Amino acid sequence: MPSDEGMAAAIGPLLEIGTYCGKSAVYLGAAARERNTVLFTIDHHRGSEEIQPGWEHHDPDLVDPCTGRMDSFPFFRRTIAEAGLEHVVIAIVGDSPTIATHWETPLGLVFIDGAHSEDMAMADYQAWAPKLASGGVLVIHDVFEDPSHGGQGPHRIYRRALGDGFAEVRSVGSLRIVFR
Repeated sequence: MPSDEGMAAAIGPLLEIGTYCGKSAVYLGAAARERNTVLFTIDHHRGSEEIQPGWEHHDPDLVDPCTGRMDSFPFFRRTIAEAGLEHVVIAIVGDSPTIATHWETPLGLVFIDGAHSEDMAMADYQAWAPKLASGGVLVIHDVFEDPSHGGQGPHRIYRRALGDGFAEVRSVGSLRIVFR
């Protein structure tokens, strides 16, 4: 995530969907620390489709030699420790929509940056947008109108959010910030 996108918005409590190795969690965690709140960050740490073997963004260093599967969790933990944010960033390992069914805490910000397929991105939106507190902010990463620039899932949930009554606050690169 580019630094201008990472610094664009943050209020708390915060929730991030799609942790990967933790770069965006550093920005959001710093914002949470500044506001005396926490960042909950959700990821299954097995990687989305575009980082699996054979795909353009695959990083073989993220393959666990014992299981042969992608595992970004150790890299995420190191990133958060090096940033001094272990007391602020709370990792939740699992499937985002499943976790949402058991979530009750109203959120000031939901940052969606998980899987980019339409079905999975929409599942994240449908699961978490209702968890926003009144006046809460929804942030969607990798919104590309042109399909040649990236997956269309984030673009479609951004359009859906606008149709559901969210209003755009700001756009920074591929990041869209909306509130209701």
